[in-house]
Amino acid sequence: MSEIDRPWLSHYDQNVPAAPKLAVKPVFDLLDDAASRWPDRPAVVFQNTSISYAKLKKYSGLVAANLRKQGLRRGDRVAVMLPNTPQTVIAYWGVLRAGGTVVFTNPLYMETEILHQLKDSGARFVITLDLLWPKLEPLRPQLGVEKFFVTSIADSLRFPLSILYKLRAWREGQNRKVPFDGDTVHTWGSLLGGLSTYTVKGIIPEKDLALLQYTGGTTGLAKGCMITHANLCANALQCTAMLPGMGEKQELFLGVLPYFHIYGLTVCLNLCTALGATQIPFARYVPADVLKTIHRERPTVFPGAPSVYISLLQQKNVGTYDLSSIRYCVSGSAPMPVEWFEQFRQATGARICEGYGLSEASPVTHINPLHGVAKHGSIGLPVPGTDAKIVDMDLGGPALPPGKLGELAVRGPQVMAGYYNRPDETADVLRNGWLYTGDIAYMDEDGYFFIVDRKKDLIISAGYNIYPREIDEILHQHPKVQEAVAVGIPCDARGEVVKVYVVPKPGETPTKAEIIAFCRQKLAGYKVPRHVEFRESLPKTMVGKVLRRALRAEEAERTGTGASPKVVDDTSAES
Repeated sequence: MSEIDRPWLSHYDQNVPAAPKLAVKPVFDLLDDAASRWPDRPAVVFQNTSISYAKLKKYSGLVAANLRKQGLRRGDRVAVMLPNTPQTVIAYWGVLRAGGTVVFTNPLYMETEILHQLKDSGARFVITLDLLWPKLEPLRPQLGVEKFFVTSIADSLRFPLSILYKLRAWREGQNRKVPFDGDTVHTWGSLLGGLSTYTVKGIIPEKDLALLQYTGGTTGLAKGCMITHANLCANALQCTAMLPGMGEKQELFLGVLPYFHIYGLTVCLNLCTALGATQIPFARYVPADVLKTIHRERPTVFPGAPSVYISLLQQKNVGTYDLSSIRYCVSGSAPMPVEWFEQFRQATGARICEGYGLSEASPVTHINPLHGVAKHGSIGLPVPGTDAKIVDMDLGGPALPPGKLGELAVRGPQVMAGYYNRPDETADVLRNGWLYTGDIAYMDEDGYFFIVDRKKDLIISAGYNIYPREIDEILHQHPKVQEAVAVGIPCDARGEVVKVYVVPKPGETPTKAEIIAFCRQKLAGYKVPRHVEFRESLPKTMVGKVLRRALRAEEAERTGTGASPKVVDDTSAES
């Protein structure tokens, strides 16, 4: 197959263009367009607060003007360390409108992670939450940050909830005393003061950075992906083109995915704005609160991840809530097990579109058709304007034929400019216009792509290649298993052997022998796990992706790097 063969085009839904017109413009034009077309439509609804698109544009202009007064220059980095709140949305658009570059920072980060990201990015300003101040204050001498702007959840609420929140925070000992001095530590209100608004001129969308998005760190030290205005704008429009019908009526999005993760940013914020939809941010994911909100507010679009959908289905009283308003679910970060997929579809009637992306591609590159054939287990078809191919895992180069395993490579207008201050690592993944994803995959005859595993997660045992995701899928079929993940651990005799980490379903107590026997029935002998460890939970990213790296690191610390772990179960698995 040549590089320009695109069998997926014939499987697009009707009205999905092969080559959409992707306007090259500043990403904040998405907000301006929405404010012009639907000025009175709610953009954000949070508790008892509603902000129209016209007001959101005005607030972002005020923030931009005040950031400039505080000394922000074009291209300066501003770290936004907030959960999903109206302030997060306003700050995002405001920093972009001021000409700055947003550096989203996970509020759950600990000291070393905060230090790495803020120092690596060179952030001059930080916009954060008062509850997070105890984390940041001790680090101030090391961060190099010039100014902090601190908000509170109460700032996003109207009377009387704003007062009630402060009283509860005081009663529960959560009121944080922030040393506002008007010099280096400022209130959120200072960013909304005055009457003047500001919008930077002369943005070059293909060159000017909108976002320095740090990778999730699942494979090592987080790197800053340089995402331009053109990257973000193109990806939002690619998603709208690939999802015909969405947006024909006013949509209501659930903002459960964190905005500081690029999946949540693009799908819950940028795509939502491009459609003129309303979003309901959740500052904290609590399954019961989400179910109540769906029942009460009747949202139509629910971007999420398998771990989110599954956790809702596992609530004991899920059947008491009406979930039928949800028409579309866009699922990413990990494959959704078949049995859970069907359960969620039956509970909601929603169409679940599984897709794929990565931080380096802003992030969406593939989605299953919204109305056409959606192949379970597939990440779908390349979104309009995107090319994809499977190449040799060691040599790269030309595309392999359908059905052949190799590394997935993509190219398109959403692909990043490179890693910030890491030219060698940039050259390793960006080659001749293609982004090499590090994911092992294959394409079928119809142009649907299937991820098999991460290249770095591949287990090589006694010369055999073992793809851990295949073992994960088998374990999810076990009636007593809630979650499971397989990793390779060092072994003197075989190089690596398979170890699985299993979270049992509530009330179930599977044995190691049961798990191994189940796998033996469904897997070749060399793939059968040699070790089983039961856990209450698995380490995950904020969007529910299991951190295999963290489990391997635990194992290395426990046994010594390269050491062979003591065999607990002799499975006598054949090679």
